[in-house]
Amino acid sequence: MSAESSVRVSVIIPAYNAMPELTRCVTSAREQTIGLDRLEIIAVNDGSTDGTAEELDRLAADCPALRVIHQENSGGAGGPRNTGLDHARGDFVFFLDSDDYLGPDALRRMVAMADENGTDIVLGRIASVGGRAVPRAVFQHNQPRTDIFSSHAYLTLGPWKLFRRSLIERLHLRFPPYRNCEDKPFTAAAYLNASGISVVADYDCYYVRYRENRSNLTLIAGDLVHRMDGIRLCFETVARYLEPGPRRDQIMRRHVEWELCGPLRGLLPRENEKDARERFFPEFRHWARTWVTDTIVQRIDAPDRLLIHLLRADRFEDVLTVARNAKRDARCGHLIDKGRVYWLHPFFRDHTADVPDACFDITDRLPVRHHLETARWHGGVLRLTGHAYIEDVDALEPATEVVLRKYQSERPEVRVPTTPCRAARPLPGEGRYEQSGFSAEFDPATVDDGAPLERGLWNIYLDVRAQGVSRTVRFGNSREDGETTHPPRRELTTPEGEPLVVVPYFTPYGNVSLDVGQVAHPLDAPCQVTRTAWHPVRKSTLVVGGRLADDVARDGRRLRLRAENGAGAVREIPVRYGPGGSRDFTARLPVGRLGEGRWTLALIMESPDGEGPYRTAIVPRFGRLAGTRWFRFGRPYYAKPVAQGPAAALGLEVAPVKVATGVRRRLRRGWARLTG
Repeated sequence: MSAESSVRVSVIIPAYNAMPELTRCVTSAREQTIGLDRLEIIAVNDGSTDGTAEELDRLAADCPALRVIHQENSGGAGGPRNTGLDHARGDFVFFLDSDDYLGPDALRRMVAMADENGTDIVLGRIASVGGRAVPRAVFQHNQPRTDIFSSHAYLTLGPWKLFRRSLIERLHLRFPPYRNCEDKPFTAAAYLNASGISVVADYDCYYVRYRENRSNLTLIAGDLVHRMDGIRLCFETVARYLEPGPRRDQIMRRHVEWELCGPLRGLLPRENEKDARERFFPEFRHWARTWVTDTIVQRIDAPDRLLIHLLRADRFEDVLTVARNAKRDARCGHLIDKGRVYWLHPFFRDHTADVPDACFDITDRLPVRHHLETARWHGGVLRLTGHAYIEDVDALEPATEVVLRKYQSERPEVRVPTTPCRAARPLPGEGRYEQSGFSAEFDPATVDDGAPLERGLWNIYLDVRAQGVSRTVRFGNSREDGETTHPPRRELTTPEGEPLVVVPYFTPYGNVSLDVGQVAHPLDAPCQVTRTAWHPVRKSTLVVGGRLADDVARDGRRLRLRAENGAGAVREIPVRYGPGGSRDFTARLPVGRLGEGRWTLALIMESPDGEGPYRTAIVPRFGRLAGTRWFRFGRPYYAKPVAQGPAAALGLEVAPVKVATGVRRRLRRGWARLTG
């Protein structure tokens, strides 16, 4: 084994009667491309009786990086994981269950992501073997740096992640001694204190599978008696690290849906009535009254809202009835009344049940199905065609509108009526939605009450309406195969004679947006940006360097670096050229003087006489540019680079650092220096 400082990852494998899957599991760790000289593999045999101990010793005989620890059975995966943590020396820890295995390049990619972005936790894409359910939402695309409030990361609380070990030790984190749900409080505490989370979504890092004998603990220890302690600790962990308010509600909602309502509906009816009434129901009722705020109730689905209402009201018999009949009642129809859609559950408007209508309102939960057929220019007019309907609401009296909303701006939205027509393709529902087709046309130079759209990024939504019911959704992520490329840029002229450049494009999520007046065609760009970096001394100053294009001479033309936010505020800085007529230039933008919000950067060159049209070039988002922090009026601020628009233009998100977050980071760094 190399020196302790060279160990990047400690792979911890808890193993109990893990044959025959164990061999592939350990082999996948041994064959990691990061190299055995950068790894230590700690396999903990938790009192196995099936040959697991002997297999581990055999595998360790020719692998110095593999260390085997034998201990008495602890009854769950948390005990051997804790043993592994007590012996771990790596910069990072990865928990690998003995029935699963790693992709060959998994750890190298995950460590590189953490190193490059300074994050404490890295999620690698999880693949299913044999039909075991895996999370998908968080792995739609790579995320170099995110958090649990702006991503789907919190939906996956399994321990199969790369954790920075200093985070675990700073929090004194260990797994509680439960047979089920022991991993969720551990991962939740780490998430809630992490300095950034990364997601590797372009590679299958972790393969999960059921054992051949179906002896996974999640299957054999799945009843309520094995879950209650872990569920309770989930709620207490969130409450410990988050103050009451919107952020806590956002995270608590996950536990309300998955750890409270899910087991209540699926497991409580399986218990004998005495245990269900006296042992489990009082605890569920306590959680509903203590942790489920009215805000959470408004955001969860109608079946969960109904259960929470009955729990709070201490109606055990009704809770049991609703839980037992959940599958049957899920197929009940609905009622449209005054623009709202209600679930026709047997308790709905039954005066003897005494449940408010709000518990059955499903209007905002009905899926909206929409499809983009074409997005094409006709002269200076952009024409959109497609179909859109609200599921389970017949497309009668359709009145769908296209809605244009400027990104990161409070200005009023722009609405464009559509012309209804028959859908261009057969749709499900036996004709219920055949009138859901539409077409919409608008000229960006005049669409805003005769005025042009303001410069900036505009997102396109649909306000889908039928029978008085209205739902608004982003538009474009489902479209014809022929519409996989965005329409070409279009140069328009406003009623005042001003030039207007409009670039339609599809976002990384596939939705339609417009870049108005900001991005020029690459052939028209006056210069090329070659680097972006923070000033080595003035941390709040961004340095942008580049070179004039071959066809551009410095004949009196002024090149300026422009920062513009969604509200239209602009700050411009002239560039400085190199000596001797050099076409190389540098601009220094004092980001510390920008206001809060998101700013997009571009280089602007005007004609020699100052009268002609501008030429523009984007400042691209280079992958290695990290964020920065500084103090302003005694308060810490930060700027985080983000990519915007069709050409991944560099944007800067500027905001004050939350004091509590800053204190936690300083404490963590101080602890790392003391221990490291």
